[in-house]
Amino acid sequence: MKLFSLILSAAILLVVNSGYAQDEMPAHIKDHITYPALDFHEWVGVMPIKDAAMRYNPELDYKVALDLYGKMNDSTQIHAVILEVARTYNLLRANGVPAEKIQMAAVIHGGIVRAILKEEQFQKDYKVPNPNLAAIKALEDLGVKFYVCGQSVVFNNISEESISPLVKLTISAKTTFISLDQMGFSYLNLSND
Repeated sequence: MKLFSLILSAAILLVVNSGYAQDEMPAHIKDHITYPALDFHEWVGVMPIKDAAMRYNPELDYKVALDLYGKMNDSTQIHAVILEVARTYNLLRANGVPAEKIQMAAVIHGGIVRAILKEEQFQKDYKVPNPNLAAIKALEDLGVKFYVCGQSVVFNNISEESISPLVKLTISAKTTFISLDQMGFSYLNLSND
């Protein structure tokens, strides 16, 4: 599973760092991209790969702990790491993994904690609606669990009451990853900051 995690991380970072802005999809991608489960943004799609190795194995449970960190870059767009959570889910589904075999836990820490503010607080701070909450809700509806590092919340001077109830507050990202590891989750870093 560790090799799978490394390969998946490299593929995701390649796409994230490919130089395309979120709103510029080249024709060679647009003409072939698919959306197995989630389609709330064009960049959560996946490209079909014929005869791919490492296909779905029914003997495995696909338990992934996703590391989401960074800072707020554009308050008007869904944060790129949240898009990568959706894309990771779509990649698993495109690889043949049934929904009931997928367990994903996204752990948010660092400055990106501002992306999960309740609507009222986000509008007060950024003067626009929070574009991340609908994406998080769509992912939660598919079983993805979201956690936020309490240390990052406090260090960023955010009140616990300002965090969306879609995200569960933990004491820290570190202790959450330790617990998830002990529960058999594979670690996957989705951030590129």
